[in-house]
Amino acid sequence: MRLVRWLGHPARVIPAAYLAAIALGTALLMLPVATVTRRSADLIDAAFTAVSAICITGLVTVDTPTYWSSFGQVVILLLIQVGGFGIVTLATILTLFTTGHLSLHGSLLASQELHQRSLSDALRLPARIAAVMLGAELVTAAVLTWGFRSHADSWGMAAWYGVFHSVSAFNNAGFALFSSNLIGFVGAPAIILPICAAIVVGGLGFPVLFEVGRRWRRQGRWAWSAHTRLTIYGTVTLLVGGTLIFALAEWNNPLTLGPMPLGDRLLASLAGGVFPRTAGFNSIDYGAADESTLGLYYVLMFIGGGSAGTAGGIKVGTIGIILASVMAELRGEEQVIVAHRAIPTAVQRSALTVVMLGIVTVALATALIVALEPFSLQQVLFETISAFGTVGLSMGITAQLHSGSLVVLMLLMYLGRVGTISVATALAVRAHHRHYLLPEEQPIVG
Repeated sequence: MRLVRWLGHPARVIPAAYLAAIALGTALLMLPVATVTRRSADLIDAAFTAVSAICITGLVTVDTPTYWSSFGQVVILLLIQVGGFGIVTLATILTLFTTGHLSLHGSLLASQELHQRSLSDALRLPARIAAVMLGAELVTAAVLTWGFRSHADSWGMAAWYGVFHSVSAFNNAGFALFSSNLIGFVGAPAIILPICAAIVVGGLGFPVLFEVGRRWRRQGRWAWSAHTRLTIYGTVTLLVGGTLIFALAEWNNPLTLGPMPLGDRLLASLAGGVFPRTAGFNSIDYGAADESTLGLYYVLMFIGGGSAGTAGGIKVGTIGIILASVMAELRGEEQVIVAHRAIPTAVQRSALTVVMLGIVTVALATALIVALEPFSLQQVLFETISAFGTVGLSMGITAQLHSGSLVVLMLLMYLGRVGTISVATALAVRAHHRHYLLPEEQPIVG
């Protein structure tokens, strides 16, 4: 009974739901029909792929198009879709369809997963999220089908490529049905541009998409919320800055952009600024990238995209709040102001907690893998940040890691998707609240 009550808390059900989905995905991928050879996949490969798919990451230990059969690829696609949509959100919609109503407990779960403060919002949002997600994926799939037609044997194969990469892109997963990912399409705008657009839209987060939609429909004066302003400004800054820095670093690199014609260089530079922000696709070989590019990607992968969307990382809004707090401190202001609104102290503390937990988690995982593997610190750090940010980019060492290191990466992907605070809350049996205030003291800072 205590276990049931413990699992009944929304902050604990969400991590448990993801674990259940991972277990189911692992079982399906271990079926003989899931592999090309019709032999059961190794447990570590099946589990790693299931975690990567449900946590919409894209890191793999085996080659997706040549190792997994059509059945296995469909399982991966469904895991990506469920992971992107959210286990609890999906359960909410199923409950509404089958019973016609939703319990208070289900409303609380939906609120937790969708980052909504109102139960009435949580009741309406799942269906709207499903409509937006499926609509965006269908449009992207249609465009990609046309783009892939010249690279496929038939329209049916082109449509399968379009659907798979559309779902993978909008959900910021990074899984591809080509052994070289998207390197072979580096100069194909009909493929790269729709994928980039889907990544950006999915990575903004549904609260931002809905707010922008409301403003567009009303066509009047509308003040953006602090969250939307932080997300949009942060996203534009990181996209523009990331694209420019990537282009400067790789423009003359003979192993990446150097030999390409001008149009391909520009397209590859755009992809180089979009893909590392939790998407995981790659149109160049990152093992041959310049060190300044890798340093840029550490930052982009760790920050990620917008909250309550398909992106991973600690989120641009979190970084925006931290920067706003720093600016307020430098100016000597008592309040942290964003979009003419004061940010509560509790929110500032949450943002700082997310950043510190992320740094500590990545640091510990990196130290552990470095101790277990013969790879350099740079290679391992790239891998761990990619896993924690649910990005999926790799310098090509994932398949060479030992089982212990793969388990560490699986934990990082899980934490990156579910959220360090959610997991910490789920593991806390009870919270302690002081009902009194202690005397203040001011330690020396700096």
